[in-house]
Amino acid sequence: MDKEQLQDIYSKKEYYWGKEPNELTSLVLRYILPKHRQGAKLVDIGAGEGRDAVFFAKEGLDVLAVDIAPAGLKKSHKLAAEMGTKINTLEAEINELILPEQFDIVYSIGTLQYIQPRRRNHQFEHLKDQTTPGGLNIMCTFVQHPQVDIAPDWGENEYLYQREELQGYYLGWDVLYSNEFVFDCNSSNIPHQHAVCTIIAKKPLTTV
Repeated sequence: MDKEQLQDIYSKKEYYWGKEPNELTSLVLRYILPKHRQGAKLVDIGAGEGRDAVFFAKEGLDVLAVDIAPAGLKKSHKLAAEMGTKINTLEAEINELILPEQFDIVYSIGTLQYIQPRRRNHQFEHLKDQTTPGGLNIMCTFVQHPQVDIAPDWGENEYLYQREELQGYYLGWDVLYSNEFVFDCNSSNIPHQHAVCTIIAKKPLTTV
């Protein structure tokens, strides 16, 4: 979907993705000890309407929610207030995103497919550079799969990753978790499937 489509979706009263966080958030917390959560800086790239960003803020993290659609960021603030917490927001397009500071956790789910293939090396290097030593990158993206067709609502500005491609951007990092799976989806009220790859990678404390 492009910015105009997302703006239209997020401008509606209801939350398109719901208010409950993605299941991946619970997995992430297994790798962040409670004593390390308070004040840790997390950026959620492609935060949408803020369901995951707000969840992490409630856990004590200092959260920056990034999205291309200002309507989504507005609803993120609204959801944060409803849940008794606060987040910061930044409107940005992922191909041109420049993070304003380093983060302990860089998190992105359902947005990395918008990075144009020719921009991937550059953008992943930037995200890794802006991760603090010992910090985490939690990434989930759509991948090619021989038994999964392109989703019916797939946009012209979305690009599947090759299998194992995501892991390739994290050579030299400690990959704590890696999983590829297929799931059923009903977005746009059209039943279909997606193949996705999720990794959790830890940046070395020192570089050689």
